[in-house]
Amino acid sequence: MTRSRSPSDAAGPLTRGQLAAQLQHRWRLYDAGRLRDLVEDLPGLLANAHQAAADSADEPATWALLAGVYDLATEVLHKVGAAQARVTADRAMTYAARSEDPLAQATAARSLGIVLRHEGRETVAQRLTTRAADRLEQTGLNDPAQASAYASTLCTTAYNSAMAGRREDALAMMAQAREVAVRLPEQMPALPPTVHRLQATPAQVALYDVGVRWGRGDAGAALAAGRGLRAEQFPTAERRARLHTDLARAHVLRQEPEPAIARLLAAYQHAPGEVRDRTSIRGVAVELVRRHRRTPGARKLAALL
Repeated sequence: MTRSRSPSDAAGPLTRGQLAAQLQHRWRLYDAGRLRDLVEDLPGLLANAHQAAADSADEPATWALLAGVYDLATEVLHKVGAAQARVTADRAMTYAARSEDPLAQATAARSLGIVLRHEGRETVAQRLTTRAADRLEQTGLNDPAQASAYASTLCTTAYNSAMAGRREDALAMMAQAREVAVRLPEQMPALPPTVHRLQATPAQVALYDVGVRWGRGDAGAALAAGRGLRAEQFPTAERRARLHTDLARAHVLRQEPEPAIARLLAAYQHAPGEVRDRTSIRGVAVELVRRHRRTPGARKLAALL
């Protein structure tokens, strides 16, 4: 596949606006599930970001933008299983703190929390994202972007709490996230690329509920939470694939290989990279194929992998 270039990928120093356009373009690749393209792009994007920061005034918006680039890098590197995700997450936190922007800080905390959770430090991750949610709440949540980011951060905190064994806290936070999400406008204004991952809708919150209940080890509740969700409720290929991969994990937990394989095949149709290149999901798929070779769909899944 030919790498897709942003219109602003020009030689020479970049303005802050040009860098923001590059970051927005890379998020579109992420939303399409094009992880391999993004891994190839990251060194150049990070170099451009630092050059733009060096050429720009020492302003909060500059540091928020640099933090946003490192947030993207963390999301991509973590999905493909690269150890460098911890480094990029730490740098996102550093630049977000320098910006003093609660939205940028929440995004960076979310990124680092994901990495910490997968390092087995779920309690630390939960505390980190809880503090980020508290900072957002202190803004008053008068702006839809702030309210959306707050709901999204609560969802992440709930997932971290579930994985840390704090089950009641996880459910309480999900209930709070639902209360915020239902008050958001149906047509959310587009968030800036620096906080791209903090969009929340009722469907997004419900999808997180699937993950929280799966994380609590309750596969039946996870499947029940996802029963009313449909792929068309999600605007991006990455989220549509995530719906299927989360439900596939719940089926695996219930020892139901056939629907699990069917869900992974459905996820592949939306975003192949989410099954083929995302390390955790690829591991689930490989294990299903290895243990259930004669199950309908197993051969097709093996061929896709």
